[in-house]
Amino acid sequence: MRIESGQTAADAERMETIRMLRDSAIAFLGADLGRVRRLRFQDTGFDRATWREMCGLGWLGVRIPEAQGGLGFGMQEYVALATELGAALVPEPLILVGLSARCLPDDELLNVLSGERIILPAWQEVANALADAPAHTTFDGRKLIGEKRFVMNARGVDAYLVTTSSGLALVEATTQGVSLSTEKTQDGGHFGTLRFDGAVAKAIPVAPFDEAVADATLASAAYLFGLSERAFRLTIDYLKIRRQFGKPIGAFQALQHRAVDLYLELALTRASVESAATTIDAKASIAQQQAAVSRAKARASRCGALVCREAIQMHGAIGYTDEADIGLFLRKAMTLINHFGSERAHRARYVALMKVA
Repeated sequence: MRIESGQTAADAERMETIRMLRDSAIAFLGADLGRVRRLRFQDTGFDRATWREMCGLGWLGVRIPEAQGGLGFGMQEYVALATELGAALVPEPLILVGLSARCLPDDELLNVLSGERIILPAWQEVANALADAPAHTTFDGRKLIGEKRFVMNARGVDAYLVTTSSGLALVEATTQGVSLSTEKTQDGGHFGTLRFDGAVAKAIPVAPFDEAVADATLASAAYLFGLSERAFRLTIDYLKIRRQFGKPIGAFQALQHRAVDLYLELALTRASVESAATTIDAKASIAQQQAAVSRAKARASRCGALVCREAIQMHGAIGYTDEADIGLFLRKAMTLINHFGSERAHRARYVALMKVA
């Protein structure tokens, strides 16, 4: 382990842990997008066997304390992993189930961390709802009544962790009184709408739900950054090999200027995501953490839309075909830029928090 100038031994050890986590993710996920293509528009949209392998690597427990069977890492490690998940366009719901896992009691957590059970969070009732949005779904300690929307990849899971006006409730997917309707998304997955008509559920003790949503929101921003960064790299590679008028199109100044603009956008997004992770790890005030997360998610949403749109245009006509891999990145970005709150919603929250500060 090499210690750089100005680093402590603890800092160097942490950087080494992050590097190893990234390397293991890259080695496991690979560069081939064939698996992503095969899973598109399938019933669940992800592969349960691969899911169990990922859980076996400990990825689901990155933010779970070691005493509860997790890895006990901080947000810097989590965003490093999420960035690689985005670069590989991983369809498995690690970020979402990781949110649920943060809130589950030990008797429910073990089977989730092992990959045997998949529990998705169901907390949004209107578009662009953030963690502090009021829940109108009711729970009397036994039965659920209400509706939840925008539950990503809602089919083929075992249970849902539901926010209600009186706390969290855990309901099995097959319980009588639970109905699910879905709508396809651009990336080949789906959003689900859950309706509860007196479904029997289990009360979950007080849990750090807002903190878990903040972690998941920042992880989603890191995922967006990862897919944007890889889309940019693919585009730069294409500009070097595609020839027009006897030379690579990357030699044309107009495209060089556009590429530089995207590079700067990516650099600013990386800085925002890493700054937010550091803010959470430093246990700053809740307002500071929320502001940092909103800044990162707003910038990542903008970056994902801009980089992928420009990447398609710089690929030319081939970029608009489904066979071109670059289109997969645009489709995923279109699905995620408003997930966990849109750019506009997070900018508004950031401004409000800055006024308070």
